[in-house]
Amino acid sequence: MGKQFQLNSKKNKLRFSVTVTLKKDVLDPQGKVVQNTLLNLGMSNLKNIRQGKFFEIEIDETDQIMAEKKVEEMCQKLLVNFIIEDYKINILK
Repeated sequence: MGKQFQLNSKKNKLRFSVTVTLKKDVLDPQGKVVQNTLLNLGMSNLKNIRQGKFFEIEIDETDQIMAEKKVEEMCQKLLVNFIIEDYKINILK
């Protein structure tokens, strides 16, 4: 019975990734530090680097549209600061 429950629970889960980045016109001091450090380490062909956040989210939901709405709600309420950040949601297989 326990094994059957695990198999069924996996079927009811959808996985998403959310990538959050600073808007293009927002300064990225951490990205600049990383860029300067990499340049100092000899990575002379590096043009630009910006830092962001990455989330992997697993939802107990069989309906992809409902799951996407839940992830969107998470972004709206907590994960993204809309004043300075942009984001992109992708479904994972």
